[in-house]
Parts: sequence; structure tokens; C-alpha cells
Amino acid sequence: MGIRSSLDVGGSVLASTARYWRGTNARPAARQPEQVLELYEFEGCPFCRLVREALTELDLDAMIYPCPARGKRFRPGVVEMGGKALFPYLVDPNTGMAMYESADIIDYLYETYGGRKAPTRAIRSLEVTTSGLTSAVRAAAGTRAHASRAAEKPLELFSFESSPYSRRVRERLSELEIPYLLHNTGKAMAQDLGPPWVRARLFPDLPVKGRNRLALLERAGRVQVPYLVDPNTGTEMFESDQILDYLNQTYAA
Repeated sequence: MGIRSSLDVGGSVLASTARYWRGTNARPAARQPEQVLELYEFEGCPFCRLVREALTELDLDAMIYPCPARGKRFRPGVVEMGGKALFPYLVDPNTGMAMYESADIIDYLYETYGGRKAPTRAIRSLEVTTSGLTSAVRAAAGTRAHASRAAEKPLELFSFESSPYSRRVRERLSELEIPYLLHNTGKAMAQDLGPPWVRARLFPDLPVKGRNRLALLERAGRVQVPYLVDPNTGTEMFESDQILDYLNQTYAA
């Protein structure tokens, strides 16, 4: 890993720390939606982050349609559907519900799929403030569209919201306006906390738990994020640096 990459990872670690590592653990929803949820958002948006954290913590997947500033692929569609360019915007094909406002979306996800109440809104101002601080640490990463070639089929990404390495990949996908199916791979046990090598060394025989963690283990042979799947080229890979190089070579114009 080069100096520039190391600094970027360090900045991403600082960003997760500013948000006290919300979006790390997963306590599964009471039920999974039959059809995948659709989320129009962009990386770097403080309000979008709050929704993505809830998705990780509820172990819910979502089709992500990146809508960065100056974006032309999906941003205009949100205006057509909802009447304004406001993000995040959730579409649930299971219920026909579509909505703006992160607090309302989080309440909806917990009530509809979580089977439990959402975290209290009493600390809403603190949540928004710390999420804004996280965005400030990452400057403009993921917030503005860059020239790119469209992907014929959506990509897939195994990730959890607070992962510093996954964040780098999500930021680039957002900038390139590449849609992807987000497989939230939150940590299901306390023993999973920390880097994968810590778990491997301290708990080598501990069974893997978690819906997408088990799916990733079966697919790739180990549990590590980010893990990118591109059905357009048949490419699958770990390691954020390698994924970023691949995205730039394949989709950046």
C-alpha cells in the first residue's frame, strides 16, 4: 500500500471514529423483504449515511443508485418520481412505499422489517452532527459525479457501513454513478470486532454467523470486505486498492 493510499485509509478510519463506528454490527431484521429495496443516495451525504447505517444494523440489502451532484444517470429520475432532488430517497417495491427524509426512512425500515422500534429521535441532532463531521473528514469524496462509462448490469458489493476500506470503494462507485447491489455484511458477534486477522488468530475455530457473512464465506472462501462482484466482466475481488484500480480502468472515462 502506497503512502497516498495509506493516508486515505487513515482518513477513512478517522471518519468512522467520528461516527463512533455506527453501522458495524448487525442484529437481523425480523423478516427480509422479498424484493430488494431501492435506495437513491450518494456517499458523503450525512443523511444518506444514517440510512445506510440502519440497513447494516438491520442486515438488509439494497440496490444502490448513486445520485452525486451533477449526476445525470439516476438523479433526474428521483425528481420525476418524487418531485425534488432530495436524498436519500427510498423505494420499497414490496409495499409500494416511496419516501424522502432519513428519519422517516429509518422508522419505516425498523417498523416494516426490523420488528422493533427505531433508535429514539431524541438524539437526532447529535446523529446528524456526527454524521456531518464524518462527511467533513472525507471532504468531497463520493459527492460529485465524474465522467464514466455506464455498467450494463449492476455490480455487487459486500460491505458494512463503517468499514474504512469499503467506504473508499463506495465513494468511487458513487462518483462513477455505478449502481450496485449492496450486501450488508455487518458483524454478528462480538468476536468479529476488529480486523479479520484478529478473529483468525484469537478465535480460529469460531463458526461464522450472519446471513451475508456466510454467503461471502461460501462464495469467496473467507469473510473480508470490501468484496466486489462485476457480472459484466466476471470479475470478483477483495482489497480496496485493487478494486479502485479495477473501477478506474473499467469504468472511469
